[in-house]
Amino acid sequence: MAPPPLPPPDPQFVLRGAQSAVHALHFCEGAQGQGRPLLLSGSLRGLVHIWSLQTRRVVATLNGHGGQCVTWLQTLPQGPQLLSQGRDLKLCVWDLAEGRNAVVDSVLLESVGFCRGSVLAGGLQRWMLAVPGRGSDEVQILEMPSKTSVCSLKPEAQARLGMPMCLQLWQDGSVALWDVSSRKVCSRVACHTEPVMGLDFDSQEARGVSGSAEKALAVWSLDEQQALQVRGTHVLTNPGIADVKIRPDRRILATAGWDHRVRVFHWRTMKPLAVLAFHSATVHCVAFAADGLLATGSGDQRISVWSLYPCT
Repeated sequence: MAPPPLPPPDPQFVLRGAQSAVHALHFCEGAQGQGRPLLLSGSLRGLVHIWSLQTRRVVATLNGHGGQCVTWLQTLPQGPQLLSQGRDLKLCVWDLAEGRNAVVDSVLLESVGFCRGSVLAGGLQRWMLAVPGRGSDEVQILEMPSKTSVCSLKPEAQARLGMPMCLQLWQDGSVALWDVSSRKVCSRVACHTEPVMGLDFDSQEARGVSGSAEKALAVWSLDEQQALQVRGTHVLTNPGIADVKIRPDRRILATAGWDHRVRVFHWRTMKPLAVLAFHSATVHCVAFAADGLLATGSGDQRISVWSLYPCT
């Protein structure tokens, strides 16, 4: 008889002090003077907290969204700059160099939806930003930092793709692949019956995963003809996936659940590995560090940090 599976581990540690529900997380690698990455969190009350994982305390608090929920955080690879997106219809660009924490630029957004932005780094001086556009079904592509409009991606009227709910530069219940240069949908695949709330893409394997308001994860791939194809679905115990992330080493992925659970899967096989039942409210976000640490943020105002299946 096979031995029973081991119980899931406890968090390595828990960060308290966000003061409201945590809706966004992002690891900042290579911070000066830090042996471990910094962890950035965005809260329902509009604050961005910068956490030291060495002292497990807040080292700085950024207040740039007028008390409105922070929904997305991203650092730029070319320098110590942070992007924060809030429900105040503003995307802030922060200068974090040498201990500074000032807003140096901002982009006014035209959609009040839940869709988070996405960044494609094109070089040290210029980068591309995708954000929800003016229309309920539009995506706006900007060249930054000039804020020059590259194009607006708007599906044909008869397509009825619905409001964008999540983006990734390289999407109702479907994932759509756009050719930005021609402003056309290359491929679209219906892989959910409810709105897609989160997705991630493995560019090395041309394979992605998405979660929605229903109780299923969908795995899909991109073939040589730039066509999206559903490769399989994984049925979950309860409905509602708020976020999904593939670890940088592409071994595992984690999902944030409305049922207060974080689920961990083997990325290649989609074998369930663990259910982390620590939080007492909806888990809104998950994030992986380059060294494999997993952070999870919840409506219970706590951030839990886990060390699971160490990177090799």
